Parts: sequence; structure tokens; C-alpha cells
Amino acid sequence: MSAVALGGGAPANPCATAEPEREFEPELVVPAALLVFGWGNPSRGDDALGPLFVEAVEAMQLPGVECLTDFQLQVEHALDLRGRRRILFVDASGTALPPFELQPIAAARDDSFTTHAVSPQSVLQVFEDLEGRPAPPCWLLAIRGDSLELGAAPTPSARANLRAAIVAFTAWLSEL
Repeated sequence: MSAVALGGGAPANPCATAEPEREFEPELVVPAALLVFGWGNPSRGDDALGPLFVEAVEAMQLPGVECLTDFQLQVEHALDLRGRRRILFVDASGTALPPFELQPIAAARDDSFTTHAVSPQSVLQVFEDLEGRPAPPCWLLAIRGDSLELGAAPTPSARANLRAAIVAFTAWLSEL
């Protein structure tokens, strides 16, 4: 029963604090040096490879590494690149050679920023336009996947490609 129903008067204010009021002091948040950003739809078979890769990296609990996933890239993701020293973009690809392709990428002005399929190069270009400086070094890890059927699980071949990409990622990290 509530305090009111028990005759105890008005309920306590859940927003009240026992501390005296003080000015808001924002916390200084320093982003991790490396951002691992995977995107894809976990409900569409092999399109889940980006988020699955990020999930595996998160489980490693690597210092200096932050992970981020989304269903698709957006121009707003340019803000997530602030304060980073390196970025690894990760996505499923039907055109990459199996098991995966890893290549450096650079900012590029393309038409994708006006669509639902924004390229990582376009996100980098938005970053450079906003910040007035070059984007940090970036790579694209394209993991081969062939089936994007709604409601399907990733295929066995895509899972094998994912495992190979995770092994290569740990080697890539040691080279940085």
C-alpha cells in the first residue's frame, strides 16, 4: 500500500535528494582509442556478421577498445568518431572474397549520405566536414556473407568467415 493509503500523507518525492543543490558538473568522458563499429540486421541471416563480430570483441574486454553496433550507418555516426585514434568498420559483404577483406579506407564524398545505405567513406567525409580536419585512420572489415533471408540464422560458411575475421582481428591489433 502507498503512504497515502496508509494515512502517512503524500508520497515522498522520488526526485528529491538529500544533498544540497549544486551546479551541474559534466563528467569528462575520454573516448577509447579504437572504435570497433559493426552494423547489420541480426534478423537477416548473414547480415548479422557485423553485430556478431562486435559482440565477440566486446567479450574480449580489451582495454582502449570501444564497440558500437547499429542496423545501418547514419551520417550522425560521424560524431562517434570524435576523439578516436583508429576506427574499424565491420559489415557483412556479398562481394568480399571469402573469408573477409580488410582494407584501409578514406573519406569520400558520395551520394550515399542521402540514402538508407550510407557508406563508411561518407561517414568519414561528414566527420571531416564537421571537424575541419582529417578523420583518424580507418579500416573496413568486410566479412563474406551470402544469405540475407529475413528470420534466418547466419549460414555455416558465414560463421566460419566470422571466426577467421576474429582471429585476424587479434593479429591486426598486435600490429597497431
